[in-house]
Amino acid sequence: MAMSIGTMDKAYFVGRNEILSWINATLQLNLGKIEEAATGAVQCQMMDVTHPGIVPMHKVNFDAKTEYDRIQNYKVLQEVFSKLNIEKRLEVNKLVKGRPLDNLEFLQWLKRYCYSVNGGTMNENYNPVERRSKVGKEKSLRASQRSSKTLHPVDTCPNKQKACVCPAQNPSQSEEIKILSDMIADLKITIDNTEKERDFYFSKLRDIEVLCQGPGMEDLLVTRAVRKILYATETEESLLPANQETLI
Repeated sequence: MAMSIGTMDKAYFVGRNEILSWINATLQLNLGKIEEAATGAVQCQMMDVTHPGIVPMHKVNFDAKTEYDRIQNYKVLQEVFSKLNIEKRLEVNKLVKGRPLDNLEFLQWLKRYCYSVNGGTMNENYNPVERRSKVGKEKSLRASQRSSKTLHPVDTCPNKQKACVCPAQNPSQSEEIKILSDMIADLKITIDNTEKERDFYFSKLRDIEVLCQGPGMEDLLVTRAVRKILYATETEESLLPANQETLI
């Protein structure tokens, strides 16, 4: 089944909060940010919900941390698209970076696709948590079997007649731990504030993008200049001077 959605489709006007609510409710997850779905595992399971049995869930890595692991998940997703004749290009190199805008647009498309197939209704016999846990158990079992062949217990207390006594912390160590704990707490606050600021500016950029997609806006010179700046990669130099010249 092919699915073509134009850039002005209402699917691309769905906000990130609605997308996150849809993912969390359908898959019984607790995602707080769009970029948390950048691993590709969520997308794979959404296709598993929509087309039960077509996704080889044992190949999906729900603990993907590296770009390599994420790419493997998207390869699984691409194979599923090919089986279903879905003509949707997966920009994997962008998605695995975790950029909110790229992942939001893809999830907007995915939500529109899933609703076109099942109307947003999930099979009542489908248990998303159980599907994930089965995959996790299989991987854990394989990992433990490999570990049992190579790892051996280490006797950290050779004199079994005497109890091992750990040295007590002196006052200077306790003070150092307290200082480090305070630093960690401050860093967490800084990270939280930075994430809020990032989300704020992301929402502004998204509003600008939607505005540029409005009726009669796409062919304007200023719109083209804005879109070039919005979609420039991080490796490119500033496009502002060049685009300013085109508007003069």
